[in-house]
Amino acid sequence: MTLEEAEYALLQFGETWRKQYPSCVKSWEENWEVLSTFYEYPPEIRKIIYTTNIIEGLNRQFRQITKNKPSFTSDDSLRRMLYLAAQRITKRWRTRCSNWDLVLSQLQLMFADRAVG
Repeated sequence: MTLEEAEYALLQFGETWRKQYPSCVKSWEENWEVLSTFYEYPPEIRKIIYTTNIIEGLNRQFRQITKNKPSFTSDDSLRRMLYLAAQRITKRWRTRCSNWDLVLSQLQLMFADRAVG
């Protein structure tokens, strides 16, 4: 989808839902300038931005860990437990993002001033 198509979809969304969800439509319209920066990225990078499966899986595993411990002695103890869990969880990640070489080269071009090297 292009920026123009997204703007048209936003107009249609407003026409359809404004009466039932006025604050939602207003929020999208008032924040469109910020939200639409998403379309400055190539489609391959946009897919990574809006794909949440990895984050959802990580959160699910964090919930499994924390539900067995109803209380923590401090915020720091919770942070330490989640850090250790994240270290263990990410060691099992094997799937690579499709088109990663293309995505990486696009990111390096877009953010050349921030490249770590």
